Amino acid sequence: MKGFILHIQPVRDEDCIVTILSPHQIGTYYRFYGARHSVIALGFLIDFEIEGEDGRFMPRLRGVSHISFDWLGNNAKWLLWHQWIQALSKHLKEVEEVDSFYYNLLLKSAQRMTKQNTKRVVVESYLELLAFEGRIYRQERCYICQTPLDTRVSLMQSFKLVHPQCIHAPSLDKKSMMRAFETHSTIYLDDSDVDYLMGVVQRGL
Repeated sequence: MKGFILHIQPVRDEDCIVTILSPHQIGTYYRFYGARHSVIALGFLIDFEIEGEDGRFMPRLRGVSHISFDWLGNNAKWLLWHQWIQALSKHLKEVEEVDSFYYNLLLKSAQRMTKQNTKRVVVESYLELLAFEGRIYRQERCYICQTPLDTRVSLMQSFKLVHPQCIHAPSLDKKSMMRAFETHSTIYLDDSDVDYLMGVVQRGL
């Protein structure tokens, strides 16, 4: 079985409880002496086995091996990946059964990060997530004051469009943002726009 580690909770001694996103579920498992093993790390893709799924106790994680990516030695990429994993973990909190979309989204994101700009990968992945969940904001009115939007817009959580003056935030071109909504691509956005959008993602999904 393969999955991404979404959360690690230390418990007694060096044991830990590990939350893993697999293609069709989010499972919580006990790992003896997990703190000793570098293979148990937030955001890692692992291959693993489960034992003790009889319902009496928490299932145990065993036979763990790490599936690596070329960019893992890049600290800047690793930090942004951590932030993306933490945001997704909070978004999926208390969910057990999930569509394979979420696992595949992380897998594709991790594979793309080898050659592509990490912030653009995360922002584009988030655009895909919003579209999958039916949360793309397509209205031409400000989410806060409900009056028509101008040519420059700011964004709230979930990329809701607002007037810059309504939240006292930087702005970007509305037409470019609408294209990003349609294409799930940041090709029409410059690096400063992507930096701004990454900041919105970091505040929560």
